[in-house]
Amino acid sequence: MAIASQTADEGQFLLQTEQRPHLAALIGIIALAVLGGTLVVRNRLESRTGIERDRQPTGNEDFMTDRERVRELVTENGGRMKQADIVDSVEWSKAKVSRLLADLESEDEITKLRLGRENLICLRGQEPPASQSPDGSGSE
Repeated sequence: MAIASQTADEGQFLLQTEQRPHLAALIGIIALAVLGGTLVVRNRLESRTGIERDRQPTGNEDFMTDRERVRELVTENGGRMKQADIVDSVEWSKAKVSRLLADLESEDEITKLRLGRENLICLRGQEPPASQSPDGSGSE
């Protein structure tokens, strides 16, 4: 009888030791998931507050069209601004900014000047003197 009881105790011990590594792995996976989720939430909150800190609202920004926002942004920067800086200043994609600028250019509200691999966006009349032809008619 003592041998049977000893064998049963050894069986329970074997079951307990076989389950412990699985339990430890499960606890580790859960801990990593919680830590990862916490880091993702923290990073999103930091990036959101960083964007809000960088932007300086003008007060009537909520009631402006996208075109008005671009015009105001370029005006605030002396009438000239690189297209990449416009993209960095607004919460829109590069494609949306490019479409808006193309529309504004077709309406003769801005001029897009190619500078190497970048575009310089200028309000009409704010183009650099070197970009205009000798007769003052512009770079077209």
